[in-house]
Amino acid sequence: MDRDRLLKRFLQYVAIDSTADETQSKYPSSDGQLEVSQLLAKQLKAIGAEQVEVNQHGLVTALIPGVPNSPTIALNSHVDTSPESSGKNIQPQVIENYVGGDIPLGKGSLAITTRENPELDSLIGATLITTDGTTLLGGDDKAGIAVIMELVSHLLEHCEIEHAPVRILFTCDEEIGRGVDHVDVESLGATVCYTLDGPGANQIDVETFSADVAVITVQGVNIHPSIAKDRMVNAIRVAAAFVDALPKDERSPETTAEREGFLHPYVSEGGVAEATVRVLLRDFDESGLKAHAELLRSTARQTEASFPGCQIDVEIRRQYRNLGDGLKTEPRAVALAEQAHANLGRTAVKSIIRGGTDGSLLTEKGLPTPNLSTGQHNPHSPLEWACLDEMSQAVQVLIELVQLWGRERLE
Repeated sequence: MDRDRLLKRFLQYVAIDSTADETQSKYPSSDGQLEVSQLLAKQLKAIGAEQVEVNQHGLVTALIPGVPNSPTIALNSHVDTSPESSGKNIQPQVIENYVGGDIPLGKGSLAITTRENPELDSLIGATLITTDGTTLLGGDDKAGIAVIMELVSHLLEHCEIEHAPVRILFTCDEEIGRGVDHVDVESLGATVCYTLDGPGANQIDVETFSADVAVITVQGVNIHPSIAKDRMVNAIRVAAAFVDALPKDERSPETTAEREGFLHPYVSEGGVAEATVRVLLRDFDESGLKAHAELLRSTARQTEASFPGCQIDVEIRRQYRNLGDGLKTEPRAVALAEQAHANLGRTAVKSIIRGGTDGSLLTEKGLPTPNLSTGQHNPHSPLEWACLDEMSQAVQVLIELVQLWGRERLE
């Protein structure tokens, strides 16, 4: 594989602002995503991939033919980046031969510290890519895109490698829960899929959170403030009281870990007459999600009672579900990923992810889809960074994995 090409592509992809926009109803929600998709399709055609397509929704598909009668596997990454931090005018810092210690970022006083990123201690000598402290990096999931593209180049340059047919799928709007809205799973013709959207190296995510999002709409009573006494009901104050009443010492991202679920208010906007709050509901079990929803509804009723004249509506929208159960239908999905790591002298760690990927929804649609590492760290943050060495390792794992699937036969 070609490390320099892998890095060059990654830097090319992150330079394009492809931030997802939850306020838009169109798909994809931002024009930058289409720009990335069109670039990827152009590159796939140039390196010799077959059946390259960009559909009207910006989804990119392609095929790398393989051993006849072996199962087709799909590889997926998403072109959008999180709206939680700016993805505009990203200025990456490339640190070659990392010597250890904290990493000051290009602007301001932010730094990536070894205290908060202990994995840095094992990456002495590696090549790291960081932000300049004003934007996210976009490693989530442009690291995954670069890894897949390097795999495609390597396979097409080395025709002697016998591997399964590989179907490429690049999706849009994963960060706002719409990644596979327009994916026709049946047309992919794949037995399994792997999302390349994971942290560090040597991890196989075999469970994800189940997820809903709540939209809390507060109706207040607006009137000129000069005559507002005993008449105005300020929706902003009501919304603030609602959020303040939610648990702080439990059921929040700041206070939970491992398999503990949470409620996460992440957007608040509006005015005196109407305000909205968006809240993420996350849990590994369906019962936990229902308990979170009921807590939101009971908190809304209590807040209404404290502000006579207001009205609070709680709408729960389904997002995705834990992929763990779906993976049981195709045990080879995880077993062969573990074997690919073992063939390289590595030990894969089966892990849970306190989030979700397109794999959650693809699995729910009947296509078992575990998630693999891509060398990304601190996603959705100006403190985001990626490791080129771990990205290279991800390519190596894929090279082994597609060969293992090439030795399997269709049932």
